[in-house]
Amino acid sequence: MTRQPSRLWLWCAAAALVSGLLGCDTDSGPAGPAGGRPVVAVIPKGTTHEFWKSVHAGAAKAGQEFNAEIIWQGPLKEDDRASQINTVENFITRRVSGIVLAPLDETALVAPVSSAVRSGTPVVIIDSGLKTEDYVSFVATDNFKGGQMAGERLAESLGGKGRVVLLRYAVGSASTDQREAGFLDAIKRHPGITVVSQNQYGGATRESAIRVSENLLSTLRDPNSSSGLSVDGIFCPNESTTFGMLKVLTDLGAAGKLKFVGFDAAPDLVSALKEGRIDALVVQNPFNMGYLGVKCMVQKLRGEDVPKRIDTGATLVTQHNMTDPQVSELLNPDLKKWLKE
Repeated sequence: MTRQPSRLWLWCAAAALVSGLLGCDTDSGPAGPAGGRPVVAVIPKGTTHEFWKSVHAGAAKAGQEFNAEIIWQGPLKEDDRASQINTVENFITRRVSGIVLAPLDETALVAPVSSAVRSGTPVVIIDSGLKTEDYVSFVATDNFKGGQMAGERLAESLGGKGRVVLLRYAVGSASTDQREAGFLDAIKRHPGITVVSQNQYGGATRESAIRVSENLLSTLRDPNSSSGLSVDGIFCPNESTTFGMLKVLTDLGAAGKLKFVGFDAAPDLVSALKEGRIDALVVQNPFNMGYLGVKCMVQKLRGEDVPKRIDTGATLVTQHNMTDPQVSELLNPDLKKWLKE
């Protein structure tokens, strides 16, 4: 007669099987059980600029408020398209609840975003646009308007006449492309202003922006002008290009002797504004961008309606308004409260 297994043995075997199933695929990461805490991957363009630290802090705050686990991961530098694409694909495989993405290329990230959506992973786009509508919401500055603000400020500072330079950021970056276009749109309304250079790209790092700025300004020397340069004004459309140009102008002794408008609010740029080495900064609200990006994702996961486009705003900051309470908060966000640094 064949002996039947005991009930205790069957129970233990079943428990072991369930335990094994639950423990498998440990690299996939938690996606959150149905109705449980959602896991939201936030993928910036890069992780070195001060701008992205503010985005991270805003995302962390939203994670706490809306009971979502936030995974922050992105390329080190803002020119590593392959790394960002791989990051998106990895999070699709890990079956996170949703992805909040700042695409560093408006074309290259279309396919991975579409792949995420097809797999059932919703995507919210922040900061920079994408050549598709295959996303939940686009949360960003009105970058064209921000560029216009910079152009009008520079034109006003120059009295509507003079020679100006636009140092661009990088090919394929939708946010800065729009700022540059907005700047040129504003400048063309002032026929007394000539754009003498607009085809140079500073690149994704401060180091590359310094090199390009040095080369550019070396072609514009004029020992007879007060600044030593044959230009009256300069615009740079992001943190790295603004810093690179500032460093070179300072080294040449030209900072503060011509009109210089930049973008974003890293501490060293804010100090330069206070000292008069920068004439004005167009400042975004990256903290709010990170916060609203995560908020929109959680709302989507809860089945709530989400706006397709959210403008997080931009502010023109000068020496005259930089101490205003609301402006000061933009310039000096409390990141330590939300980031473990």
